[in-house]
Amino acid sequence: MLIQRSDRYHSTMFSYRHAFHAGNHADVLKHTVLIATLQHLTEKDAALMVLDTHAGAGLYRLDGDYAKTSAEAADGILRLTVPGAAHVPLAPALQAYIDLVRSFNAGSNTKIYPGSPFIIQRLLRSHDKLKLFELHPSDMRSLSGNVAQLEAGRQIAVLHEDGFEGLKKFLPPPSRRALVLCDPSYEIKTDYGKVLDMVQDSLKRFATGTYAVWYPIIPRPEAHDLPRRLKTMAQKAGKSWLHATLTVKSSKITETLEGQTKRPGLPASGMFLINPPYTLKAELKDALAQMVQLLGQDRNATHTLESGS
Repeated sequence: MLIQRSDRYHSTMFSYRHAFHAGNHADVLKHTVLIATLQHLTEKDAALMVLDTHAGAGLYRLDGDYAKTSAEAADGILRLTVPGAAHVPLAPALQAYIDLVRSFNAGSNTKIYPGSPFIIQRLLRSHDKLKLFELHPSDMRSLSGNVAQLEAGRQIAVLHEDGFEGLKKFLPPPSRRALVLCDPSYEIKTDYGKVLDMVQDSLKRFATGTYAVWYPIIPRPEAHDLPRRLKTMAQKAGKSWLHATLTVKSSKITETLEGQTKRPGLPASGMFLINPPYTLKAELKDALAQMVQLLGQDRNATHTLESGS
């Protein structure tokens, strides 16, 4: 498989590459929630359509140039897959995530990390559909090549377009069952507003769909406003919601002994779902507590889990 291209695309518009962050603590949260959600949604026989608005390359090498540059997986998935990482049985939701990632790797070393498209594809049945949107030219080439080798035929569509706009033509789906995963980079501030517009529009088009939004928890007003506004949106629409966050370290900028400014990197992230599976909160309760235990980097490590209807 192509896994990911090693060429760099020098454009401010397309500067974000998920390959730098593959397998980090935010992916652990996002993909644990995604797997638990999909496992529930695929229990019903009726066909499911899944739409991934920012698909990325699909597969990532953790020993490749990008991942080694940031080494974020070392404090994410690699903490969970090293032999003897957990001294107690893991929560089923967290164990399901680790098992799925391991299924992409031979032996005990985790060298390949599956992005959302490949996690989703593993869990779909033959009559389900997957729509993948990706704008970045290099990631699009990698994604297309990786998906082609699955030989999934018409089950998977790879679309070189803006997912915020592209998903509109698929809602409502013929089967009247859909999961939308939205996890943009948020490097461009307007992404926060686009997420809110997308969810608002999608709820009008298809009120019973499940909408899952990942976002970074960083010192930026838009990042703090996003879950609050999604919650208001869900309540006004009379829809159930769930909000889970994972913090692994302090967000404070510190200075080294040499007087250099040290930025902490991403300290926390959240997942906000509208119309989540009713089983999800109970499944995440123990999984989040274990993520704090296993991924926490300082005494600020914590989690939150709330829901409403």
